[in-house]
Amino acid sequence: MDWLKELFLTPNVAQSILLLALTIATGLYIGQYKIKGVSLGITWILFIGILLSHFGLVADAKTMAFVKDFGLILFVYAIGLQVGPSFFSSLRQGGLRLNMLSLLVVVLGCVVAVVIGIITDTDLTTMVGIMTGAVTNTPSLGAAQQTLTDAGHNASALSSAYAVAYPLGVLSIIFIPMFIKFVCRIDTKKEEKEYQESNKTSNPASMSIRINNQGIDGKTLMELHQIYKVPFVLSRIKHKDGTVERAGKDSVIYVGDLVRVVTIKEHEQEIVLLLGERLKTEEIEWDLDKGRLESQRIVVTKKEVQGKTLGELHIGALYDVTIVRVKRGGTELVATTNLQLQLGDRVIMVGSEHNIQKAASLLGNSLKRLEVPNLIPIFTGIFLGVIVGLIPIHFPGIPQPVKLGLAGGSLIVAILISRFGPLYKVVTYTTTSANMMVRDIGISLFLGAVGLTAGQDFVQTIVSGGYWWVIYGLIITIVPIIIVSLIARLVFKMPYYTMVGMIAGSHTDPPALAFANETTDSNQPAVAYATVYPLTMFLRIFAAQVLVLFAL
Repeated sequence: MDWLKELFLTPNVAQSILLLALTIATGLYIGQYKIKGVSLGITWILFIGILLSHFGLVADAKTMAFVKDFGLILFVYAIGLQVGPSFFSSLRQGGLRLNMLSLLVVVLGCVVAVVIGIITDTDLTTMVGIMTGAVTNTPSLGAAQQTLTDAGHNASALSSAYAVAYPLGVLSIIFIPMFIKFVCRIDTKKEEKEYQESNKTSNPASMSIRINNQGIDGKTLMELHQIYKVPFVLSRIKHKDGTVERAGKDSVIYVGDLVRVVTIKEHEQEIVLLLGERLKTEEIEWDLDKGRLESQRIVVTKKEVQGKTLGELHIGALYDVTIVRVKRGGTELVATTNLQLQLGDRVIMVGSEHNIQKAASLLGNSLKRLEVPNLIPIFTGIFLGVIVGLIPIHFPGIPQPVKLGLAGGSLIVAILISRFGPLYKVVTYTTTSANMMVRDIGISLFLGAVGLTAGQDFVQTIVSGGYWWVIYGLIITIVPIIIVSLIARLVFKMPYYTMVGMIAGSHTDPPALAFANETTDSNQPAVAYATVYPLTMFLRIFAAQVLVLFAL
């Protein structure tokens, strides 16, 4: 039995991997179970790691340090790839207000932590650990630990404070919005319905129109686009003799023709006024000539096409087909000539079957290609992210330079690569399942390493007065959320589920987001969460480092 004892109790690489696998598997298994619809989910990995290390199963310190940092990089890089494409557009579409409110949450949390530290005479580095746990932000913990280690100080107290404050931090972020809902008497079903109605205005709409504007009689489709700058696409034309043809740039429109139009909802009425009379779709038999004209979805899978606009590809002229819509993720886009294609886009084409198949060969239309992971941009991005994260930034009055850290640098680079990479022919596409796999592996490794490192002193910390840390963490969590939630609701009239997503994002808290998603069919929480996540993550990391540096 000596070999078995040595396997579990002698710290080395093999023993560390063994404990890490046991910790993650057990934590994920327990995380599947819910109590009244609430589960700590992946967070159980942290608690299992603490439990194992408390009972003497201690992993190798150097191995855990590497696993913790590498897991953190994988997690934030996957998040950056996920939210990067929509990050800048979300800032233009109401995202500025959401991010300002999230900024207020971060600032209030730091202020409360500092005030508590002054009143209770608690060391500021300990308060930083409590704060990172209270706001459930593991990357900021990693950044603070890295800053302390670089300065030659022991960072173990941070992990203990983080672990003590974390559980109620998760629960508070879930239950406080429910308290706001009760106090403000919010009718969530009514708000969901209103959101769904308003959200339709940004999606493409199809409609059938009878041309009766004498001013466009005999004009080509190209001339119509030159006259009217409103984005729209004509997919089919049914002439007065009953023939149906694909609409191309040289197609001529006559009074009395019926056309199938795709445009953005908000321009729907404008297009009707410009062209003629809107008809019910069922009044028109668009499939009279179905053998010659049909609609298919083609998937963009060729790397050579990525970053090129539809106008540059000249698909309509070359293959006698019309592209009417492009589906990207869960969003539908009108197929205008300046729309840039990305890997994974689903293009809706109208034309003959033969011509569509020829056009499909240009775009790829091979789902098997999308299943092949593109690892070069991922590891190149991590390489650049580490460099960016270690660039020293000097601020007056701060004794040591501030660094974005491994998490902050990787996150920023991932956002930039995923947003601008396709413009420079860099393939950044990853399937949703692949992204989730990388993200979950990263956060699992990080939480497991933190738990196995912090658990040795966990119980002793609680017994020695650490229960006060739980109370401090609760105050740090509750005060900012209540203040900002009331401002968002009463001042800005923010929809409830948008507010919930913003609060979850301001704490970068996946369990709170998952809980919100389970209570609504709308995507409001996820949209708000993704909008504020990148900036909040950066601010959390930056704030933790600055407070630690002031404490040195």
